[in-house]
Amino acid sequence: MKKQIFKGIATALITPFRDGTVDYETFGRIIDFQIDNKINALVVCGTTGEASTLTDLEHRETIAYAVRRANGRVPVIAGTGSNDQEYALELTRYACDEAGADGVLLVTPYYNKATQGGLVKMYTQLADAASKPVVLYNVPSRTGVNIEPKTYAALAEHPNIVAFKEANGNLSKIVETVSLVGDKLAMYSGNDDQIVPLMSLGGIGAISVLSNILPAETVEICERFFAGDIKGSAALQCRYHALIGALFSEVNPIPVKAAMSAMGYGENSLRLPLTEMEKANEAVLLDLMRKAGLSV
Repeated sequence: MKKQIFKGIATALITPFRDGTVDYETFGRIIDFQIDNKINALVVCGTTGEASTLTDLEHRETIAYAVRRANGRVPVIAGTGSNDQEYALELTRYACDEAGADGVLLVTPYYNKATQGGLVKMYTQLADAASKPVVLYNVPSRTGVNIEPKTYAALAEHPNIVAFKEANGNLSKIVETVSLVGDKLAMYSGNDDQIVPLMSLGGIGAISVLSNILPAETVEICERFFAGDIKGSAALQCRYHALIGALFSEVNPIPVKAAMSAMGYGENSLRLPLTEMEKANEAVLLDLMRKAGLSV
């Protein structure tokens, strides 16, 4: 297997806003909270980080700030994918060569989408341009395009493509992918309700939303599994199933923004078209957070 950026849990961090701009004071506290609770890595400017509504300057500054704040304590992976290839190339080079990120997360193109052949060309060009390891990000519910198993197999031959974040939810497709790529690509679950199932298929962790609010507990799911306590790991997966459901009861990151705000991490502020969580759904979320031992 190629050298990996991390094993275990990487938190897909929210981007906190205050008065319409990035709230770096709160962002710094969130990063410290994550590291203090033994998170394995951090992902910035992904879906949960509302990357699609960040300006170019905000995107670059948020990546650079996270790298500085983490200060080598854990790897930082920057979301630099786009449906504009030239912009993705620019942002990928910036994250790798100027900001000092430890790797990049590259989502499939959205809206204009792509053929499977187009995905191979796109990712190959981006991986050629990246001086740090590349993690592919497959989330067809968001982008309208799925990375098919044979496409993964083709991309696995690139020396700089080391892993993929899988959020297609289709276990049969995932089994097929793993059978084709073997140990050429590491797999991370992109769905919090499938961390243990994907590790049972050879996955080495997850890029998680749940770990924004429960970093230590989410890490424990992986640690128990890696230590051979499969039953204990599965029990934790099941324990947090309802909470995970509440975190995705509305479009991510609407619920996790509400959750983090309730925990004292900034304003419950999103950028349109995202709006604040419906009160009935928020009440369910906060109740489940209290049951999980969080003070909200």
